[in-house]
Amino acid sequence: MRFVDCCEMLDRISKTPKRLEKTDLVVELLQKTPKKDLPTVMMLLKGRVFPEWDDHQLGVSDKLVIKAIALASGESEAVVVQQLKKIGDLGEVAGKLLNKKKQHTLTSSELTVSDVAQTIKKLALLEGTGSVDQKLKLIAQLYGNATPLESQFISRILLEDLRIGIADGTIRDAIILYAGEKTEEWIGAVQDAIDCSNDVARVAIVAKEDGVAGLKKIGLTIGSPIKVMLAQRESAITDALNRVGRPAAVEFKYDGFRMQIHKKDDHVTLFTRRLENVTVQFPEVVDLVRLSIKEDCILDAEAVGFDPKTKKYRPFQDVSQRIRRKYDIIGLAKELPVEINVFDILQIDGRAMYLQPFHERRAILEKIIPHKKLQLLPSHLRIVSDDDGANAVYQESLAAGNEGIMVKTLDAPYKPGSRVGFMVKLKPVLDAYDVVIIGAEWGEGKRSGWLTSFMFACLGEDGEFLELGRLGTGLKELEQDGGTTFDQLTELLKPHIIAESGKEVKIRPKVVIEVKCEEIQKSPSYSSGYALRFPRFVRLRDDRRPDEITTIDEIQEVYAHQRGRS
Repeated sequence: MRFVDCCEMLDRISKTPKRLEKTDLVVELLQKTPKKDLPTVMMLLKGRVFPEWDDHQLGVSDKLVIKAIALASGESEAVVVQQLKKIGDLGEVAGKLLNKKKQHTLTSSELTVSDVAQTIKKLALLEGTGSVDQKLKLIAQLYGNATPLESQFISRILLEDLRIGIADGTIRDAIILYAGEKTEEWIGAVQDAIDCSNDVARVAIVAKEDGVAGLKKIGLTIGSPIKVMLAQRESAITDALNRVGRPAAVEFKYDGFRMQIHKKDDHVTLFTRRLENVTVQFPEVVDLVRLSIKEDCILDAEAVGFDPKTKKYRPFQDVSQRIRRKYDIIGLAKELPVEINVFDILQIDGRAMYLQPFHERRAILEKIIPHKKLQLLPSHLRIVSDDDGANAVYQESLAAGNEGIMVKTLDAPYKPGSRVGFMVKLKPVLDAYDVVIIGAEWGEGKRSGWLTSFMFACLGEDGEFLELGRLGTGLKELEQDGGTTFDQLTELLKPHIIAESGKEVKIRPKVVIEVKCEEIQKSPSYSSGYALRFPRFVRLRDDRRPDEITTIDEIQEVYAHQRGRS
């Protein structure tokens, strides 16, 4: 498939704000795409060339793309930066500046979808001395053979930010219309297949060739991570029990990070909720699972850090550094050990369990997971029928240093990637939200050189980011004060700055943080229509992807419950 044909469709998709029109255009793109190119095109729709769970990193920064645009266009880097500050999108900058360059030379060749994807994949293999220059040459060569529109989308793919405004639901609906019809049977079959495989290209091909019957044969695969099931929130025990039903399972909510465990024979693979492979970072967990569990399985668990001397749990921010560690892994494992609390099982010895009732999954889990405190054990759980029983578990969990409790429906299935109403979380205060930073202001005076007044957003229904407020409190000015500093957050955000106007800075939505507030208010000042009152920075959430943050539906639900609103 010619890359320019793909780009023209992507451009049309980006220009309509209507979800149904976007869906129809994605269907048209799929119909035009040859089968051999379908996996690549489906990946490009998500702004990627590698699957989410793939370990490869492109290692392409805005700065490198700026250099490549300058090299290919003949303009100076200063001109590229100036245009970026004005336009706010390196893709548009590339298209504009390369459009001014002379027409394709005789040596230019027409790009295909495969050419572009394979060239960009090569970038991930370049490491070490001279790799930056090699990447620069490869990107500049792509630009040299590209039309202005192709250059625009090459830039966006390099930065994994396609900016066409489609969410997972749009892609799912497009697959349904591409292969079948929008009936309950088709919707359920396509969604289940996506949930199990996390591979929309495979689902599209199977749906087209084998229909619903073929989709039903797609199951979980050990070694391929799936998106985890997420909980909704409640503010009171009575409300939680009323929502999930009585009796219910009440479980400790740990202050750790999600760990998905895949075991096949002696091979163990570990993934975070972001689908990152962290097997290398947790060698002691690999050994523990290999020696303690004989069955092949897929487990959902929470890894909680603890102090090796006092044996008390440590907060998430302490142990989260293990996720990123690439050196002295054994030493850090001794300094920051983790306890693995297993709370669900999705597959065992080739048998899918995720659609079975929770109480059946839990019974199997209890049989195969050893009870090794501070190592590997089933999560602490009790079946209760009344508020007093649930409150007893709640107080016990808080006393142990945990965040709160999870309350679960006993006969519910496991729904990968869904935020479900049959599993709710309960914390002491209902004022913590995961949001993504989308803007800031450069500070003045003693905060000069730092980003401040951070604009943050929640997730909209179509995958867009909706403004929810600004914050400037909760961050520290000095490292010795403890916690995240303005300087540290500024350094994290700098690579994601996409435009500047005076003090105002626009930021690519990549950095997720947790904030607390007094309450939610309605506000016409922000695109969500709501604002957090007195928001305060709590911590970085590098275990969260931007598409996993608090949704507008959650914000609306919490607002409705405040002060008895309904």
